[in-house]
Amino acid sequence: MKQNIIAVDFDGTLCENKWPEIGMPNEELIEYLKRRQTNGEKLILWTSRNEEQTKDAVEWCKKYGLIFDAVNDNLPEIVEAFGGNCRKIFANEYIDDRNRSINSCRERSSM
Repeated sequence: MKQNIIAVDFDGTLCENKWPEIGMPNEELIEYLKRRQTNGEKLILWTSRNEEQTKDAVEWCKKYGLIFDAVNDNLPEIVEAFGGNCRKIFANEYIDDRNRSINSCRERSSM
């Protein structure tokens, strides 16, 4: 798949972590993601908020001009390409406040 897909978390990433409320926006990241979308990249909101809280998060993002191609789901073209909708969200990049790359794990251990 040639198209770049970005999955982005909400609390602590797109906004300050004030869960269950919504914190102040991370305007730098929001503008960065909007530029990436302008270049044709796809954006998925990837959050652990419940259904109602997720709707609030989507509406909050719209106020900042951030519109998602999918919310807590795979893009239709991914479902079609893989012959089904797996539970894990497929993306080329994951932006989250709690992530760790395999390389950072190697650096911290004898892996």
